[in-house]
Amino acid sequence: MIRQIFLAAMAAISISTAAAAEVERTADEQMAFEIYRTIIGMRTAKGHGMVPEMAAYLAGELKSAGFSDDDINILPFGETAGMTVHYRGDGSTDLKPILFLAHMDVVDANRDDWEYDPFVLREENGYFLGRGTADNKYGVANLTQTFMRLKRDGFTPVRDLVLVFSGDEETEMNTTRMLAYDRKDLTDAEFALNSDASGGGIDPDGNPLPYLMQSAEKTYATFLVTANNQGGHSSRPRPDNAIYELADALKKIQGFEFPVEANSITRASMMADGKKLGGDLGKHLVAFSEDPTNKKAVKYFRKNNRYDNMIGTTCVATMLNAGHAENALPQSATATVNCRIFPGNEIEDVRKTLVKVVDNDALTIEPADDRYVASPISEPREDVTAALAKALHSRFPGLEIVPSMSAGGTDGMHFRRAGVPTYGAGGGFAKPGDTFAHGLNERVQASSFYGGLDHWMILIKEIAGPKSDKASASD
Repeated sequence: MIRQIFLAAMAAISISTAAAAEVERTADEQMAFEIYRTIIGMRTAKGHGMVPEMAAYLAGELKSAGFSDDDINILPFGETAGMTVHYRGDGSTDLKPILFLAHMDVVDANRDDWEYDPFVLREENGYFLGRGTADNKYGVANLTQTFMRLKRDGFTPVRDLVLVFSGDEETEMNTTRMLAYDRKDLTDAEFALNSDASGGGIDPDGNPLPYLMQSAEKTYATFLVTANNQGGHSSRPRPDNAIYELADALKKIQGFEFPVEANSITRASMMADGKKLGGDLGKHLVAFSEDPTNKKAVKYFRKNNRYDNMIGTTCVATMLNAGHAENALPQSATATVNCRIFPGNEIEDVRKTLVKVVDNDALTIEPADDRYVASPISEPREDVTAALAKALHSRFPGLEIVPSMSAGGTDGMHFRRAGVPTYGAGGGFAKPGDTFAHGLNERVQASSFYGGLDHWMILIKEIAGPKSDKASASD
């Protein structure tokens, strides 16, 4: 009963999307909101087959703004699809295209787990709530409305611009691979800007934190460590036991530390963090940034479990599967070991390292999937940083931009591997941990949604517009 009263009260005071429409907004804001609302309402998670429907909807919106059938390409792949939209340049330069990345799919959400329908956009207490509001339909909606506004306003870039929307980034990344490796018109791009990476942080007092421009990603790879045995009856234990052998192997992996590594991206981000944080942590961050062989700094990171995941490859056991009956000796035991591999290392080399660490020929260590890929770092470019700075400074004057490496994976890793330098350039801002991406009640601050609608407009005019447009990019 208390829950029912609470929900009734919340329903009475919450602002629905219908009420949100009554708030006085500009025509551009209303257009962006309607795109956002519509695509949040599509359950584009794996198994629901709605990504092609979303792509078709976006294509219709873009055509209404002046894009032609030849500009838009929807690429079916099983139940999902990828999508590209070409914004043709004027041919005045020989500059290569720029790609703008986003993904149309989402992690699924169970209605019974949420306080409301996750596939109906709500506005409540200053937030937009719904699956994909942060990851990554904000990026899709923002890029789409930007292309529409630019086309409507008669903007002609000096180079081709291409929207590249994948349809299964959260799962197999088949459409990502198709777009990154099979489309030569895309891999010929000069660089890519990823709406699904970076974004700004807000501290508890509402002040912006340094903007972390993702320029590298750790490689995601999972290995299956398996011990096999002939088994037997549990009443007659054997000296060799698959579970014990696997446990011994896992303890060895637990005690192993991969070599310390650093690159220009991690050193720059750790230096910036160190100067801002101060104290013992800040002191050691600065020391490591200046000299990655600094043993005291490394010891501090590992002892305090701070930044230790940023100074090399990590591997950790995450799942177990063993035995077949409680009264039988195990015939097999398998552990899932998830690794986040520092850029510059190949997956096979990490596997060989684990084999050496375990040092037991009776065990097998194999990748759980053959589609993992390692990707290089993307060294920061002055033109990208300058354009991003202009967009960010229109909202937050003087905001610092710091190159960063993420431990998670995005579509960007495949484009980097295909030879296209890729940079995180998302326009959203949020308090750390406030968006609940992939979790219950995913959300984005409404002020961040509306405040970022000019983000890509300013950035694109700065990096792909004639000089006259650059001068007025923030008008």
